[in-house]
Amino acid sequence: MHQTKTFKSKDGLLITADLYKVKDAKGLILLCHRSHCNRAEYRETAPFFNELGYSCLAIDQRSGMNIFKEVNQTSTLAKQKGLPTGYLDARQDIEAAVDYACNKLNQGKPIILLGSSYSAALALLISLQSDRIQALMLFSPGEHLKGIRLADEIKALKTPCFATAAQKEFEEMKSLFRHCDAKHLNLYKPAQEGFHGSKCMWQGVPGFQGYREAAARFLSSLESQAV
Repeated sequence: MHQTKTFKSKDGLLITADLYKVKDAKGLILLCHRSHCNRAEYRETAPFFNELGYSCLAIDQRSGMNIFKEVNQTSTLAKQKGLPTGYLDARQDIEAAVDYACNKLNQGKPIILLGSSYSAALALLISLQSDRIQALMLFSPGEHLKGIRLADEIKALKTPCFATAAQKEFEEMKSLFRHCDAKHLNLYKPAQEGFHGSKCMWQGVPGFQGYREAAARFLSSLESQAV
């Protein structure tokens, strides 16, 4: 079960989110969707993270669509207000969600930021300028942002980072981190075809169990480092 939450983006646009809360949580994971999507991308996977002991907040970004029988409330409102809804326009939504999740839901402690496709690219950029992100979990990050050479921008990455992609995307994704210090990276190459973005963890996707196990191992490694 989840609760609906709303809070304001940096420009005042109302963001809609689903909170999947667990008692005595080990931490909080902020879930950001891929393009043409919404917070329902995580209806299957948020409960999985709950089982591992983590509360989750899945947000609607303004760059997204109505799908999975769910309305992207943030995108709908942005369009009604005549606001731009490109990938980079959604950066402020994720930044505001990081602040909200940290301050209001995680007792001021840093959160884990999970991105899918374009939001994974934004998560990398945001992590370079935020001390509120404990770790990154990235699904199909890539050069998705117009006018930005992400591989060059993330050379100074020091945030612990789990990254994966579909099997056919993996080498291109790996190249994205070519300038980064490998000690901060945990890259998972699926043994099966997989899928683009975090949907790779949905039951029924070839190799979903491998993705879930790799994600669980990464979270476990964070816990052991914190002890």
